Amino acid sequence: MTPLLFTVAVFALSVAAGVLGSLLGLGGGIIVVPALTLLLHIDIRFAIGASIVSVIATSSGAAAAYVRDGMTNLRVAMFLELGTTAGALSGAYLAGVVPVRTLYLVFGAVMGYSALAMFRKRHAELAVAVPADALADRLALHGSYVDEALGREIHYPVTGSTIGLGLMYVAGVVSGLLGIGSGALKVPAMDLAMRLPIKVSTATSNFMIGVTAAASAGVYFARGQVDPFVAGPVAMGVLTGALGGSRLLGRLQSSVIRKVFVAVLLWVSLEMLLKGVR
Repeated sequence: MTPLLFTVAVFALSVAAGVLGSLLGLGGGIIVVPALTLLLHIDIRFAIGASIVSVIATSSGAAAAYVRDGMTNLRVAMFLELGTTAGALSGAYLAGVVPVRTLYLVFGAVMGYSALAMFRKRHAELAVAVPADALADRLALHGSYVDEALGREIHYPVTGSTIGLGLMYVAGVVSGLLGIGSGALKVPAMDLAMRLPIKVSTATSNFMIGVTAAASAGVYFARGQVDPFVAGPVAMGVLTGALGGSRLLGRLQSSVIRKVFVAVLLWVSLEMLLKGVR
């Protein structure tokens, strides 16, 4: 494959990854890493380095639109970033000593868990009554947004804030270890543990993933695992896709977003697990 054809292929894959990443709050890394390794046969460590850069690009592109539209819960994001940033630093250092095959297996297991967790709520549009949470009340984490698909303003409470913070540390470790932005864990954590609407979970995850990725990006740069020849077209493609995807989220039904989320995660989980056991 010529360098020009390689660049075009990487850019095209990254545009698709950016659209899905912004819609599902996954940062694009969940598509970029397996696409680069399985389709273009790039070493997974360089794919992860490029993915870290693409995650920051996705967050920059989609997060601004979601904040403008009022879908992002900034208080929840700032609270949960305490856990994800600490976890991202831990995961980035672990990545230097964990074998490549183990990375594939961990990646596949994380994706499979996320898919099963979301599958259980595939028909839900909005959360029903949730338990009271004193910490969420004290920090004023509750919020509202305008749902274009339903044509009305949605007010929602937040619960499970302590559990959510713990899960975000785990999500941060996964982000630093695998370069995926950890949206695959952040979205289920906010959707299932904290009972946020799926659109708010997605928008808030897009806001958070850039901060999480930035915390670990320096470690990958220092190791020389960010190749500009790969990371450049990946970042440009993901940013282009993220800007387009951010315009679609408000118009889609929550159940559709969940179903797409599950389908993407199951495919990636299967491919990466097979790669890890071969």
